[in-house]
Amino acid sequence: MSREIVNIQVGQAGNQVGEAFWRMLLAEHGLDDAGMYKGNDPQQIARAGVYFTQVDSSGPTKYVPRSVQVDLESGVCNRLRSGPLGQLFRPDTYFTGDSGAGNNWAKGYYTEGAELIDGILDIVRRQSEATEALQGFQTIHSLGGGTGAGLGSLLLSKLREEYPDRMLSTFSVLPAPNVSETVVEPYNSLLSVHQLVDNCDLTICIDNEALYDIAVRTLKIKSPGYKDLNELIAKVMCGVSTSLRFPGQLNGDLRKLGMNLVPFPRLHFLMPSFAPFYDPKARTFQRLSVSELTSSLFDKKNLLVASDPRFGRYLTAACIFRGKVSSHEAQNSVMQLQRKNSNLFVEWIPDNVSVSLCSVPPVGQPQAAVALANSTCIQELFKRNLDQFALMFKRRAFLHWYTGEGMDVMEFTEAESNTQDLISEYQQYQEATVEEEEAEAESEQ
Repeated sequence: MSREIVNIQVGQAGNQVGEAFWRMLLAEHGLDDAGMYKGNDPQQIARAGVYFTQVDSSGPTKYVPRSVQVDLESGVCNRLRSGPLGQLFRPDTYFTGDSGAGNNWAKGYYTEGAELIDGILDIVRRQSEATEALQGFQTIHSLGGGTGAGLGSLLLSKLREEYPDRMLSTFSVLPAPNVSETVVEPYNSLLSVHQLVDNCDLTICIDNEALYDIAVRTLKIKSPGYKDLNELIAKVMCGVSTSLRFPGQLNGDLRKLGMNLVPFPRLHFLMPSFAPFYDPKARTFQRLSVSELTSSLFDKKNLLVASDPRFGRYLTAACIFRGKVSSHEAQNSVMQLQRKNSNLFVEWIPDNVSVSLCSVPPVGQPQAAVALANSTCIQELFKRNLDQFALMFKRRAFLHWYTGEGMDVMEFTEAESNTQDLISEYQQYQEATVEEEEAEAESEQ
């Protein structure tokens, strides 16, 4: 029996990343674009039920994604319908509006989104009722726009109400430091973070700048498009769920990840990394040892989010190795890495790196690894965002677009102070030491 995950992709970024993710999943499970099995290894489809529903109506078994595609304008979903994956998704799992959110968080959360939310929840309910042991939901969205940020946040809060005991994980594309898509990104993303802090179990943060860097510097793509960047995100997404979908020596699932990665409920913002990234032309010269794989996972160059782990400390981390990796080697290389860089790991969580092993590597690679790290340096991201937000909010710039949709200025102030609290919490745990804890315990006695 597989523990199922329902995938929800919201907005333009969500649907485009989602498309890359489903393509990669199809390849890993030996399915073609219409969801028919074309592989020759029974292991490929033994647990395909995590993301796919099997339909045996007439003829061969068809594997249909357990997914909901949501957008407030129909352009991207229409492209999905008419594209190569048009035959894959169930027609009644698309849910689109007409007017669009126009990069306005308030439209996605209050006006346009609120009108459509019941219809979306009906589709989600249908998908989740057909499962045997629902593990949880994964949402793909960006925090800079209107639909992904506004409607995505609303959807998360409704899911939290309706399924309080299920895992909620999100893959959230955050605004990049220097590459800005829209002017009001700081408003939209801060209002979303305000919601994510309370309504989510795991938030995997991704930003375009880090993805551009990997594509240009490491993969040697001269002018990368979103298609290239989305493939990088899809690699991490497939890696995170790999031990649910394939057998391995050491299993891990969403709940185990949450259990091992989140020491305090509000601090659930994770930095993903993947190894190996390399220039396709240099593939024949690559042979990575397990210790090299491990050290590159914790290297700034392989992070999918623009923050530097050397300026913070790791609270926890999870490494997921794929391919022929012995458990002894994996554990040893992780221990050595911790010993060498002991100043980068907090000492009051003794064994703070968990390891999962899966014997099936990604398509076309002998070995690979994915890491999710909970590091205090993620506060850089929120600080940067907060500074940009404060500059605009001080002058009340663009605010009339939000208040015109029925939002209160108080919400902006609340979001600002909530993010400030989050930053100071990260800072507090970065500076905490074992001695302090002992002194506090003694004074309480």
